[in-house]
Amino acid sequence: MGRSTTTISYPDRLELARTPTPLEPFKRFGDRFGVDLYIKRDDLTGTVLSGNKIRKLEFVLADAQSKGADTVLTCGGEQSNHARATAIAAAQLGLGCRLILRTGDPAHPPPPEGNILLDRLCGAEIVWITPEEYRRRDEVFAREEAALSASGRKPYRIPEGASNAIGAWGYIRAMAELADQLSDLPGGAAQPTTIVHAAGSGGTSAGLILGNLLLPGVNARAVCINVCDDEAYFRRVIGQICEDVVKRYNLKISFAKNRDIEIIDGYVGRGYALSQPQELELLYEVAHTSGLFLDPVYTGKAFFGMTSELSRNPELFGERIVFLHTGGIFGLFPQAKEISALF
Repeated sequence: MGRSTTTISYPDRLELARTPTPLEPFKRFGDRFGVDLYIKRDDLTGTVLSGNKIRKLEFVLADAQSKGADTVLTCGGEQSNHARATAIAAAQLGLGCRLILRTGDPAHPPPPEGNILLDRLCGAEIVWITPEEYRRRDEVFAREEAALSASGRKPYRIPEGASNAIGAWGYIRAMAELADQLSDLPGGAAQPTTIVHAAGSGGTSAGLILGNLLLPGVNARAVCINVCDDEAYFRRVIGQICEDVVKRYNLKISFAKNRDIEIIDGYVGRGYALSQPQELELLYEVAHTSGLFLDPVYTGKAFFGMTSELSRNPELFGERIVFLHTGGIFGLFPQAKEISALF
């Protein structure tokens, strides 16, 4: 790493992701809106470990190992990218893994395709629960932790998306990596840059915000487009993670929820992991014209939100934009029927 990482002292980390990931110009769509558009390719952090979750898990799983855990326990939607990354990383590290996944009918869970297939292939145990039970997932976590402990195992709880004070360090580190890459562009890191990304559990946003505050000489702002819930929810969740990191690690920065968190609401569409025709049409256009694959759950919605906002106001994000591609390619396969209608 270059100069920008030397100012930050990181907690212990495992090397699981393939980093640094490339920062690539995306001229076709940038020219359409009259901006310098780049893609930060965090879909290239690995093959099966593709995506943003593994950056956070590098820190979280290091903590799990330091506490002597032999089994990790986490949660998510039925096609959770985070659950898949956790299961695969656990297998690589020789840890057991139990996933708490929500689905409409736990008695008849979805078929083993996409992320679920990969979960199963690497030996993860899956506990299926309803969306209503998922809203009370702390109770489910406690029940499963007790069951694992009773069987002689040592569980370690990882929250949804690995989005907590430890996991946020993954994107503090990613922000330092990006700062080095921005310094090599015309105008350098001092040129105003907007980092647009999807928000699903808040940890990526928190890390980018804190990383930006920790790095001198970087003139960036992180703007998230929520793919579920609403602005009030994410302002609360992202703010809590940021405040926890600042307090726990005694960071010498000034963080303020209302000043530092920027959210563009209104692009949840039909709901989490549910696609609208215009979202899929844009996803298809991007793949067909550039060979870049967005996913229907996160990056597809965020890219649709970004381009929709640019269509209304090309100056909204400034002249230089970085779109953070957080991965999720395996989420395409369960929606193959909907997507193939576009061919």
